[in-house]
Amino acid sequence: MGGFVAGSVVMLAIRRQANTETSGTSVRPADTLPPGVASVLAVLPSSAVVLDREDRVLRASSAARAFGLVHGDSLMAAELLALARKVRRDGEIRESEIETAGHKFGQESTTFAVRVAPLGAHGLVLVLAEDQTERQRVEAVRRDFVANVSHELKTPVGALSLLAETVQGAADEPEAVKRFAGRMQHEAARLTYLVQDLITLSRIQGGEPIPTPGPVPIDEAVHDAVDRCNTKASAKDITLVTGGAEDLVAWGDDELLVTALRNLIDNAIAYSPEHTRVVVSARTVRGAIEVSVSDQGIGIPEYAQERIFERFFRADPARSRATGGTGLGLAIVKHVAVAHGGEVSVWSKEGSGSTFTLRLPAFEDGQAADSASTATTPRRTITPLEAAK
Repeated sequence: MGGFVAGSVVMLAIRRQANTETSGTSVRPADTLPPGVASVLAVLPSSAVVLDREDRVLRASSAARAFGLVHGDSLMAAELLALARKVRRDGEIRESEIETAGHKFGQESTTFAVRVAPLGAHGLVLVLAEDQTERQRVEAVRRDFVANVSHELKTPVGALSLLAETVQGAADEPEAVKRFAGRMQHEAARLTYLVQDLITLSRIQGGEPIPTPGPVPIDEAVHDAVDRCNTKASAKDITLVTGGAEDLVAWGDDELLVTALRNLIDNAIAYSPEHTRVVVSARTVRGAIEVSVSDQGIGIPEYAQERIFERFFRADPARSRATGGTGLGLAIVKHVAVAHGGEVSVWSKEGSGSTFTLRLPAFEDGQAADSASTATTPRRTITPLEAAK
């Protein structure tokens, strides 16, 4: 609503001018604005339009024209014209919300919070329109997030409650108690992972800049991420292989980058059959660093590839429950990439596996070199036997 505050300054300036005119100090034509007001309108972040008594646009901010609210000397939104005429008629300030056609590629509509007020004694009307589209989108995301979290937490919490009652009723059956206690541990672990992922996601999804960015050696980040995934890989006899260009350095937060890579590797392990391998490779492309995680898993259906980075989206819900996934891992990867000024992409074919690529800014442009000769060269292989040591 910052534009509304600035707009109030415009109203005050014009009203003061009108009072001066009424006292007989000066006379101003009805189709001109007081000195300085036009400059204020020109720099307003919101859309501001001044209409004369004939509904012609006397002055419009650049934002108003950019949004398509004004064309030439005409106000294009019929709802705004109707409000302006009512305000001119009775002198009452009016506020409302309108929706117009989207002005950006892929945007269906734009929502504005509007305020219309009379200006002086010459029939002038000021129209202020504040773009609320992004705020409403964020609010919708927040509502969806709360609803999804509530739903996801109900499952492990409900399961723990039910299992506790079952254990209580089977107190005289040691084997049953042992079996149900194992299930309780599984659900408790699932709940712990979910809460941890929610904390991580809430930390980075706000779009705030990384507080203390610095050089991050990619070799070390990959090694740490692989090390954290060794146990899961060993359990399925999956070999983790690292390769590609060495000694690359990215710019960002080392712990966040390790978290993103760990999530990609965890995801690859979860959706790969036993006795396969997952390859993590790094290279430089046009001055940026690309870290790819490739698996020989089941692949992702084409219809799901555009949604897999959404919170709680699962291409295969049944398999996700079986693997204990929270549905937040890839969302975390996306937000980490965005926080670093990078991006994450996916290539996948059902039955042939998937490759996720994390693209990051390099610490030094001079390190960006042609790595084609090293991108496919294996550097270090971690086998399940090594992981068990």
